[in-house]
Amino acid sequence: MSDTLSTKPRIQPFDGLSVCLFCGSAEAVDPAYLESARAFGQATAQAGWRLVYGGGGVGLMGTAARAAHAEGGRVLGIMPAFLRSRERLFDDVETLVVTSMHERKQLMYDQSDAFVVAPGGIGTLEEAIELLSWKRLDLHAKPVIFLNINGFWETLFALMRHSVEQGMTPPAFLDAWTVADTVEDAIAQMTGPATTGSLPYDQR
Repeated sequence: MSDTLSTKPRIQPFDGLSVCLFCGSAEAVDPAYLESARAFGQATAQAGWRLVYGGGGVGLMGTAARAAHAEGGRVLGIMPAFLRSRERLFDDVETLVVTSMHERKQLMYDQSDAFVVAPGGIGTLEEAIELLSWKRLDLHAKPVIFLNINGFWETLFALMRHSVEQGMTPPAFLDAWTVADTVEDAIAQMTGPATTGSLPYDQR
């Protein structure tokens, strides 16, 4: 996390709360997942927050970004150049094209005060696990909220508990994240004491 990036892209300043959304880019998914992404993007704009996301115009990513943008919210997309065609860059909003996945994740982390992990595939899982690993190593204390639509993340939570039960991970690790079963619950958690006022989790 302390790696120095080879480039320092210019990012428009933003003084409010920035929420990073990790989510899938697939489109042939349960409509409930797409609807939750739309509702979350809309809610961030209505709250006056900036949505930080992976920069794509497809799947849950594109749905959330378009909803936030349509509602007049600030959106920051960050995408590595090699994914521009696959994830169809959504350049109606502020977007940075970077050189690597590592740079993308580092900037998403640096630009965010809290993280919401919505349903997604292996890429979303990889982002979430790295974020939790950093938290396990006391490299950050920013909130991590899993948006557990239709129980999507239950098998991951079971694996985490199994790791604790087998002595591989300390029990305190199970407090590294919280769970929201609805968008409304996720938004309510974002407006709690851990993410308001002096923003104690903001370590940028």
